[in-house]
Amino acid sequence: MSQSANKAAKTQTNEWWDTIVVVVEALLIAIVLRSFLFQPFSIPTASMQPTLMIGDYFVANKFVWGYGKHSFSLGRYGDFTLLDFELPINNRILGRDPDRGDIAVFRPVPQNIEYIKRVVGMPGDRIQMKQGRLYINGVMVEREEIGKAIDTDSEGDSREVTVYRETFPDGSVHTIHEISDNGPLDNTPEYVVPAGHFFMMGDNRDRSADSRVLSSVGYVPAINLIAKAEARFFSIKDNIPPWQVWQWPANVRWDRMFQSVYQ
Repeated sequence: MSQSANKAAKTQTNEWWDTIVVVVEALLIAIVLRSFLFQPFSIPTASMQPTLMIGDYFVANKFVWGYGKHSFSLGRYGDFTLLDFELPINNRILGRDPDRGDIAVFRPVPQNIEYIKRVVGMPGDRIQMKQGRLYINGVMVEREEIGKAIDTDSEGDSREVTVYRETFPDGSVHTIHEISDNGPLDNTPEYVVPAGHFFMMGDNRDRSADSRVLSSVGYVPAINLIAKAEARFFSIKDNIPPWQVWQWPANVRWDRMFQSVYQ
């Protein structure tokens, strides 16, 4: 092989090697960001509608509440889990407690998948539903009817719902859907939130399995919190995969993109 050909081969090898290094560095940076700082999630069910709709994609802050047992799960893709393990710790590391009204990604004790709900009860609170109305420490939470809507779940079942603006005692405001005020979870016993735990509820009150169902969700230990939902960055109808770009013109919800989930 001539000297010039040998030099060209070495140059090509170096270029390939540099490309591989750049790709590996980018992947490592992405993994670090996803593990420690921010992680994207998607919404497959109707339990948080209208705040988070089926097909919404949002980014969640992983460091604001510190790190717990499940903080370094990198998520699932169908039946494949990229990374999922429990940290051998008994308390959260760094961070602060969530506030009432925050939207939390967490792992219920009896489950091995992530849930997303709103923080309704703080440690020591008494929570109860009576005829569809939420009571916190014996005081009925204020709600104001703002209209009607059609709510469709992940099975395609559409129901007319009443839309309410609900205001927590600290003044934080959010919107909820109610099919009726006499559903299975609209009249409950009084729940007393244990120390170091939180009580979670979906904004779609009659279509949410949440802390009201003690056998499947129940009280959520602080150590099982994963991240605080922050902002939607993409939204598409009917859980259509985002890579199907040819479906975007008719199905992307452009008005829901790049917005805080607290608006």
